[in-house]
Amino acid sequence: QVQLVESGGGLVQAGGSLRLSCTASGRSFSNYYLGWFRQAPGKEREFVATISWRGGSTYYADSVKGRFTISGDNAKNTVFLQMNSLKPEDTAVYYCAARGIGTVPTARAAYNYWGQGTQVTVSS
Repeated sequence: QVQLVESGGGLVQAGGSLRLSCTASGRSFSNYYLGWFRQAPGKEREFVATISWRGGSTYYADSVKGRFTISGDNAKNTVFLQMNSLKPEDTAVYYCAARGIGTVPTARAAYNYWGQGTQVTVSS
């Protein structure tokens, strides 16, 4: 079965950096998007970034463009989220997710595999 396992969350001061990792297993992801979503307390889960595993196309939420970078290591089936210039409003549980290639790569509803989440807390 498909498994997505995140790591790398933690507590950081505003302006700092963290790198999240997500290792995927259980099938071939060559025709998939692997992405990141986040959910802050009392808010809906929102799209952060995603990457097409075959072509490497990337997509970002406007709120993280220029600060976050998504990348992948195909050999290890691992996707990374490098987060720089972190702000208190980036505080959330970050989830790794996967879906088949299709339209609207940012749509949460189209992602059918999810990790357990990792907490990111940014202090002011």
